[in-house]
Amino acid sequence: MTLAMSLGITIGVRKTFWMMYGELLGVATVAIASVLGVATIMTKFPELFQAFKILGALYLAYVGINMWRAKGELVTSSAQCQKTIKKRSLFQQGFFTAIANPKGWAFMISLLPPFISQALPLAPQLVILVAVILVSEFICMTIYATGGKTIGKVLTQRNNVQLLNKISGSLMILVAIWLASS
Repeated sequence: MTLAMSLGITIGVRKTFWMMYGELLGVATVAIASVLGVATIMTKFPELFQAFKILGALYLAYVGINMWRAKGELVTSSAQCQKTIKKRSLFQQGFFTAIANPKGWAFMISLLPPFISQALPLAPQLVILVAVILVSEFICMTIYATGGKTIGKVLTQRNNVQLLNKISGSLMILVAIWLASS
């Protein structure tokens, strides 16, 4: 959601959809894998879950540090964004953010398997479950990206981008520390 909002601020909602498509594919991958048995594998190999957690923490720390180092300029020209950010890059960013998010894995592993009935065929249940998750995720990300676009306009008027970057970067770093130490 934070990624959708920050991209909504910097590149606009329409271009952010490419990140959302990648993120939705990543969420679907995590959800399906969770239902099909990743929960069992991760409980047998906790070091694998720990590795995912450390990778996620490192990624969040990297994002936080980059936010701190940002110059505090808000990119508002869609023509400038069209040249600098490619659709494929946005798609990949969304996908890798979703599959490398240990919080997402933990949520799906703990939440989804109980919703599957052993007495009913798996495929229809899985399709419905994943569809509900993806529709909800898409709606929420669209709301965040649209809100980001609005926040971007306010930040441009008040020139508070650098302060927001420092606050957001600090929060990202704190979450990374918490994730690595938990």
